[in-house]
Amino acid sequence: MIKSFAELEKKVLDSAVRKKLAVVVAQDEHTLEAVTVAANKGIIDPMLIGDRDQILTILGGFSERPANPTIIDIKDPTEAVQKGADLVRSGEVDCIMKGKLETGAMMKILVNRERGIRKRDTMSLMAMMESPYYHKVFAITDVGLLTYPDFEQKKDMIANAVSAFHALGVSHPKVSILAAVEKVNPKMQVTVDAAKLKEMGYEIAPDCTIEGPISYDLAMDSESAKIKGYDSPVSGDSDILVVPDIVAGNLLAKGLICTGGGKTCGCVLGAMVPLIIISRSASAEDKYMSIVLAALIGRSMEDE
Repeated sequence: MIKSFAELEKKVLDSAVRKKLAVVVAQDEHTLEAVTVAANKGIIDPMLIGDRDQILTILGGFSERPANPTIIDIKDPTEAVQKGADLVRSGEVDCIMKGKLETGAMMKILVNRERGIRKRDTMSLMAMMESPYYHKVFAITDVGLLTYPDFEQKKDMIANAVSAFHALGVSHPKVSILAAVEKVNPKMQVTVDAAKLKEMGYEIAPDCTIEGPISYDLAMDSESAKIKGYDSPVSGDSDILVVPDIVAGNLLAKGLICTGGGKTCGCVLGAMVPLIIISRSASAEDKYMSIVLAALIGRSMEDE
């Protein structure tokens, strides 16, 4: 169990292993601010790929800057992303972070079959959440990459998230396939998919428990499960919430943050290394915690 983001941070600081982070099109102030904090805490060794002059100008405006940062001067965004992918393929970096460019432009290069870094057929965005009303950190997938995932993509989403939790030290994560009801209804495809995913279990991912269909209250609140007579080991103790589509994931995550006092970080899974691809409007703190998460996962997922 990981109880808080502070525990995640302590875990990576205690490891004393600096991960190599490639930041592509790195000339972005919030991104470089987060990278600077992570570098100065000994979490990462950054490789900043982008317009050297712009990068140095931004770093020059900080009260602190990373010691001796590696800067690779590539002004063309496409070439910068490809350089990041090449560094992953050669084993020189443990994770990649998006700077000042659109997510679609970055992903187009990274998913390329020949020169990209795709590992599984499906890449998925997992958001880690910390809530003052829940006893541990949990994840929601997919919150921003897969629009309407089909059954095969849902299998990969689960496998990606379970692998990430194993890398974080959670040996047997509990997975809840969310729906509006707990019974299979042929008119609600999400419930049909959930039941099949639960039945497949170990075939999808080892060392986890998959439950579904299950409503959010039963997945997250054991008292609600008792009242409704719902008996499941995941009730009130879920680690991973699998949402039916990007709308549900986006609304759930933002609702927890905006009105539920929650905090978030996240990364894209299913590549050779974790990808930090969060909104350009995200705070430096959110980006910093995403670096912490990616550094903890790093290349440790490759053996899964």
